[in-house]
Amino acid sequence: MTSHVPNEARVIVLRPRAERPPARSDASPLPPERRPPAGREPLWRDLVGDVLRRERLEQERTLKEVAEVARISMPYLSEVERGRKEASSEVLAAAAGALGLGLGDLLARAQGELVRLASRHTGAGRGTSGSRFDGMCLAA
Repeated sequence: MTSHVPNEARVIVLRPRAERPPARSDASPLPPERRPPAGREPLWRDLVGDVLRRERLEQERTLKEVAEVARISMPYLSEVERGRKEASSEVLAAAAGALGLGLGDLLARAQGELVRLASRHTGAGRGTSGSRFDGMCLAA
Protein backbone atom coordinates (compact mmCIF):
# COMPACT_ATOMS: atom_id res chain seq x y z
CA MET A 1 0.00 0.00 0.00
CA THR A 2 1.39 3.36 -0.97
CA SER A 3 0.91 6.49 1.05
CA HIS A 4 -0.50 9.42 -0.89
CA VAL A 5 -1.16 12.91 0.32
CA PRO A 6 -5.00 13.03 0.44
CA ASN A 7 -5.49 16.19 -1.66
CA GLU A 8 -3.09 15.38 -4.48
CA ALA A 9 -4.25 13.99 -7.78
CA ARG A 10 -2.30 11.26 -9.51
CA VAL A 11 -1.67 11.95 -13.18
CA ILE A 12 -1.79 9.04 -15.59
CA VAL A 13 -0.34 9.90 -18.96
CA LEU A 14 -2.54 8.42 -21.68
CA ARG A 15 -0.51 9.60 -24.64
CA PRO A 16 3.23 10.10 -24.32
CA ARG A 17 4.48 13.46 -25.57
CA ALA A 18 6.71 11.76 -28.14
CA GLU A 19 3.62 10.61 -30.07
CA ARG A 20 2.28 14.14 -30.52
CA PRO A 21 3.25 15.81 -33.77
CA PRO A 22 5.42 18.88 -33.30
CA ALA A 23 3.55 22.18 -33.44
CA ARG A 24 4.05 24.07 -36.68
CA SER A 25 3.39 27.74 -37.17
CA ASP A 26 1.73 27.03 -40.53
CA ALA A 27 -0.47 24.23 -39.20
CA SER A 28 -4.20 24.63 -39.70
CA PRO A 29 -6.15 25.52 -36.53
CA LEU A 30 -8.90 23.18 -37.67
CA PRO A 31 -8.80 19.52 -36.67
CA PRO A 32 -7.99 17.21 -39.60
CA GLU A 33 -11.59 16.01 -40.00
CA ARG A 34 -12.81 19.61 -40.39
CA ARG A 35 -10.12 20.93 -42.71
CA PRO A 36 -11.51 21.89 -46.09
CA PRO A 37 -10.46 19.87 -49.12
CA ALA A 38 -7.50 21.30 -51.01
CA GLY A 39 -8.52 24.35 -53.00
CA ARG A 40 -11.57 25.20 -50.86
CA GLU A 41 -11.85 27.79 -48.15
CA PRO A 42 -13.00 26.75 -44.66
CA LEU A 43 -16.56 27.32 -43.51
CA TRP A 44 -17.24 30.33 -41.30
CA ARG A 45 -19.07 28.21 -38.73
CA ASP A 46 -15.99 25.98 -38.35
CA LEU A 47 -13.73 28.95 -37.76
CA VAL A 48 -16.06 30.61 -35.24
CA GLY A 49 -16.55 27.33 -33.40
CA ASP A 50 -12.82 26.74 -33.21
CA VAL A 51 -12.22 30.22 -31.82
CA LEU A 52 -14.86 29.64 -29.14
CA ARG A 53 -13.48 26.23 -28.22
CA ARG A 54 -9.84 27.42 -28.13
CA GLU A 55 -10.75 30.36 -25.89
CA ARG A 56 -12.80 28.15 -23.56
CA LEU A 57 -9.99 25.61 -23.25
CA GLU A 58 -7.37 28.34 -22.73
CA GLN A 59 -9.49 29.58 -19.82
CA GLU A 60 -9.72 25.98 -18.55
CA ARG A 61 -13.50 26.19 -18.41
CA THR A 62 -15.98 23.44 -19.09
CA LEU A 63 -18.64 23.49 -21.74
CA LYS A 64 -21.24 23.38 -18.97
CA GLU A 65 -19.82 26.46 -17.22
CA VAL A 66 -19.77 28.56 -20.38
CA ALA A 67 -23.20 27.37 -21.51
CA GLU A 68 -24.73 28.29 -18.15
CA VAL A 69 -23.21 31.79 -18.16
CA ALA A 70 -24.24 32.31 -21.79
CA ARG A 71 -27.71 30.87 -21.11
CA ILE A 72 -27.34 28.47 -24.04
CA SER A 73 -28.00 24.75 -23.80
CA MET A 74 -24.83 22.75 -23.42
CA PRO A 75 -25.60 20.46 -26.40
CA TYR A 76 -26.23 23.47 -28.64
CA LEU A 77 -23.00 25.20 -27.59
CA SER A 78 -21.16 21.96 -28.27
CA GLU A 79 -22.66 21.83 -31.76
CA VAL A 80 -21.62 25.45 -32.38
CA GLU A 81 -18.06 24.74 -31.22
CA ARG A 82 -17.86 21.73 -33.54
CA GLY A 83 -19.11 23.74 -36.51
CA ARG A 84 -22.32 21.73 -36.81
CA LYS A 85 -24.66 24.69 -36.26
CA GLU A 86 -24.82 28.16 -37.81
CA ALA A 87 -25.44 30.19 -34.68
CA SER A 88 -27.29 33.49 -34.71
CA SER A 89 -25.48 36.68 -33.80
CA GLU A 90 -27.33 36.67 -30.46
CA VAL A 91 -26.04 33.20 -29.61
CA LEU A 92 -22.51 34.08 -30.72
CA ALA A 93 -22.60 37.29 -28.67
CA ALA A 94 -23.78 35.36 -25.60
CA ALA A 95 -21.10 32.68 -25.98
CA ALA A 96 -18.40 35.28 -26.58
CA GLY A 97 -19.60 37.34 -23.62
CA ALA A 98 -19.49 34.29 -21.35
CA LEU A 99 -15.82 33.97 -22.31
CA GLY A 100 -15.11 37.65 -21.70
CA LEU A 101 -15.01 38.53 -25.39
CA GLY A 102 -17.13 40.91 -27.38
CA LEU A 103 -18.87 39.76 -30.53
CA GLY A 104 -16.43 41.89 -32.53
CA ASP A 105 -13.48 40.15 -30.86
CA LEU A 106 -14.86 36.73 -31.72
CA LEU A 107 -15.58 37.65 -35.33
CA ALA A 108 -12.22 39.40 -35.75
CA ARG A 109 -10.37 36.30 -34.54
CA ALA A 110 -12.36 34.07 -36.87
CA GLN A 111 -11.81 36.49 -39.76
CA GLY A 112 -8.07 36.48 -39.03
CA GLU A 113 -8.03 32.69 -39.27
CA LEU A 114 -10.02 32.84 -42.50
CA VAL A 115 -7.59 35.29 -44.07
CA ARG A 116 -4.61 33.24 -42.91
CA LEU A 117 -6.05 30.00 -44.26
CA ALA A 118 -7.37 31.57 -47.47
CA SER A 119 -3.99 33.13 -48.19
CA ARG A 120 -2.62 29.62 -48.69
CA HIS A 121 -5.00 29.01 -51.57
CA THR A 122 -3.88 29.84 -55.07
CA GLY A 123 -6.74 32.27 -55.63
CA ALA A 124 -8.24 30.17 -58.43
CA GLY A 125 -11.79 31.28 -59.15
CA ARG A 126 -11.34 34.53 -57.24
CA GLY A 127 -10.36 37.99 -58.27
CA THR A 128 -6.72 38.89 -57.84
CA SER A 129 -6.89 42.59 -57.13
CA GLY A 130 -3.79 42.43 -54.95
CA SER A 131 -5.43 44.46 -52.21
CA ARG A 132 -4.58 43.35 -48.70
CA PHE A 133 -8.20 44.04 -47.80
CA ASP A 134 -9.66 41.32 -50.02
CA GLY A 135 -11.89 39.30 -47.75
CA MET A 136 -15.25 39.16 -46.12
CA CYS A 137 -17.14 41.72 -44.07
CA LEU A 138 -19.78 40.67 -41.56
CA ALA A 139 -22.13 43.01 -39.80
CA ALA A 140 -23.69 41.97 -36.53
